[in-house]
Amino acid sequence: MHRRPPSRTAGPVRGRVLASVLAAGALLTCAACSGGGGSNGGSAGHDTASDVAASPLAAESPLASPRTGKSASPRAEKSAAPVLTPAGARAALITEADLEDSWTQVKGAAGWGDKLVIGKVDVADFLTAKTNAADCQKLLDALYDDTLLGKPTGASALTGFEESNSRLLYQVAAYDRAKLGASLNWLKTLPVKCDQFTATDSKGGHRTVQVIEDPVPSVGDARQGLQVTVTGTSGNEPTTLTLQLAVVRVGTDAITVTSGGLDGTESDTTKAAVQDGTSHLKDVLAGRTPPAQPGNLD
Repeated sequence: MHRRPPSRTAGPVRGRVLASVLAAGALLTCAACSGGGGSNGGSAGHDTASDVAASPLAAESPLASPRTGKSASPRAEKSAAPVLTPAGARAALITEADLEDSWTQVKGAAGWGDKLVIGKVDVADFLTAKTNAADCQKLLDALYDDTLLGKPTGASALTGFEESNSRLLYQVAAYDRAKLGASLNWLKTLPVKCDQFTATDSKGGHRTVQVIEDPVPSVGDARQGLQVTVTGTSGNEPTTLTLQLAVVRVGTDAITVTSGGLDGTESDTTKAAVQDGTSHLKDVLAGRTPPAQPGNLD
């Protein structure tokens, strides 16, 4: 019987297995040290997220905040709409330099109100649309009170100009957005609802009122123009009052121009007031100072 010689490979294999076990243990120990290191006891995941958020690359990412790593809120990035202040409203007013011819700026325009527009609408003129009579009455009252867009809800300012028998009233004001939109829509309906009707003054005199649409320069966010003609008597003499009405919305603010008189209207003057006035208001809302001299004049 021969004895089998002892194996010489068992020792080295055993050594390699033991070395692998020791290496794995060392790796686990290092991971534990790096993950739980420090006296605060924070997790490894938490520290990693903080490091990423603080990195320059993360700060440049459009999807993450450099401080929190969270998605940026669209509302936070959206700038607030500019608010018209009392000083801004005054700065947005037009001046004599914005108007052609020899218009003179006057004081006391807030108290203007042509008596020819005072009257009670004859409901009998509206045989099949009685509700239209209320809209026409509202128009006459608004013309006298200068409240075509209702009462402002924020800052407002106005100024007036005269030339011979004509007047021009310019207003700029802040309004509630929904009410401002409703007022503009209401103005658009008047050439149909109130194309022609009769109003009676306090002495029983009759006046014929006609309302037609009038073009407005394409400025601002929305606009509407009307021409109102009132024919009656004044001092026992036949009289015709013609007024141009122009409204332009810029955001939640608006300008209103009412011009005309017994000598008729001047469309060029109304157009200049609308264009320069809208430009002034936009400048103010953008934080700029309107120019003292409009660019369209030499």
